[in-house]
Amino acid sequence: QLQASGGGLVQAGGSLRLSCAASGLTVRGYHMAWFRQAPGKEREFVAGIARSMSMTYYADNVKARFTISRDNAKNAAYLQMNSLTPDDTAVYYCAASRTASYSGYHGSTDAYVLWGQGTQVTVSS
Repeated sequence: QLQASGGGLVQAGGSLRLSCAASGLTVRGYHMAWFRQAPGKEREFVAGIARSMSMTYYADNVKARFTISRDNAKNAAYLQMNSLTPDDTAVYYCAASRTASYSGYHGSTDAYVLWGQGTQVTVSS
């Protein structure tokens, strides 16, 4: 199971740190990612980190503002979000993947076999 937390209401320009805690699995063996889904929109890739921790991936619209990280010792992944804007308002989901081709498929929901329940992030203007 994956448990996402850390969402909330924040003003534009503010920051939040999301956490994804894993239970019943060892994140060391998984690539980890964050997706988000705004009302009426499809779920979209936000950021991903390879299980080797050597590669990270970001959507263009969050690059330089968001940072994904993982702590295998704590069996968790994180998403630090800075300079938030109202366009970042969405439910954020953490996900885990074991695909062998993560560099090519990290942005596709089909690459992920485990999903957390989501945490709401609301950014007010």
